[in-house]
Amino acid sequence: MLNIKTQKCKFDEPLYLESGRILLEYELVYETYGTLNDKKDNVIVVCHALTGSHHAAGIYQNDSKAGWWDGLIGSGKGIDTDKYFVICVSILGSCYGSTSPLSIDKSSGKQYRLKFPVLTISDVVKAQMRLFKELGINKARALIGGSLGGMQALCFAIEFAEFAERVIMLASTYQTQAWAIAFNKIGIEAILKDPQFKNGQYDENEIKQNGLNGLAYGRMAGHISFLSPKSMDVKFGRNFVQTDGLYELLGRFEVDRYMEYNGYNFPKRFDPLSYLYIVKMMNIFDCTRHYDSLKDALAPIKARLSLISFKGDLLFPPSCMREIYDTFCDIGRKEQAEYIEIDSDYGHDAFLVEIEKFEMYVKRAIEREIKE
Repeated sequence: MLNIKTQKCKFDEPLYLESGRILLEYELVYETYGTLNDKKDNVIVVCHALTGSHHAAGIYQNDSKAGWWDGLIGSGKGIDTDKYFVICVSILGSCYGSTSPLSIDKSSGKQYRLKFPVLTISDVVKAQMRLFKELGINKARALIGGSLGGMQALCFAIEFAEFAERVIMLASTYQTQAWAIAFNKIGIEAILKDPQFKNGQYDENEIKQNGLNGLAYGRMAGHISFLSPKSMDVKFGRNFVQTDGLYELLGRFEVDRYMEYNGYNFPKRFDPLSYLYIVKMMNIFDCTRHYDSLKDALAPIKARLSLISFKGDLLFPPSCMREIYDTFCDIGRKEQAEYIEIDSDYGHDAFLVEIEKFEMYVKRAIEREIKE
């Protein structure tokens, strides 16, 4: 049974951030599925990606779109809500209800806007841990995330080593590298240079109604990095839009129309300031930043680690997570980690789309008994 519930928790206490700044108060929106057992030991934490939200599964009343991982979470699925209590939190900075740049700054009584502090993955994970404490959840059977969610999962494993027994990362990395940062730069520049951005003082309702070209262009660039040459060829080929003339200067290929649709609709559901702050969070992620090496960074991990990569992923290539596995082997802890490379040409978004290719590995990782 899915038993979907959406809730919000407010913390009237400071959150001390890695940057040295402080959030005097903050809110987190979260969604749960399944039922928490009496021992509270059947918890699975799901971490969302860059533009994801707490709505990971199920369909809201009067809505036609299911949660972003609905194919994986539910009765009898890879993350089985008949057995487990699943929780997904909208991260700080997100525009889906948790404290973000559009929230009110208690010290000024005005929206933060560009005065919102830069957040790190460590900050958003620390805030989630505060929520779990509030809910009486002291330990998770498993913690899972893809892309930016995988970064959170790794951060949980390192910084809160006692919390999760199993940590599953998909299509992610231990540090964001230049290729991904370069793609993100396109979106950042396009947003900042868009006159309608108004140095962050735009009317958010106007953006929801009319969009923002800069964010649309950034989303188009992002979609290129989310897919792969092979998946684009399969999906679109060189097909031309039937209603457009081949010799019209602005006549479009089907891939052009796809980019337009996804690009121009995106700003109507995702806030440009949230996009800037979360992209910054992704860019500066590096789990080795406070350590001398990757070996030192991974040493605190106590959870069993499952690393699932996808061959066609251009954004975070398999080598990013293979290096984590190889490092575990180098420090003599090969039995604590497993590395799985999925045969896929889809691209980075395979972790959202090709669920049938990795669901069995997720289920196996969750169900496997761990020897003390």
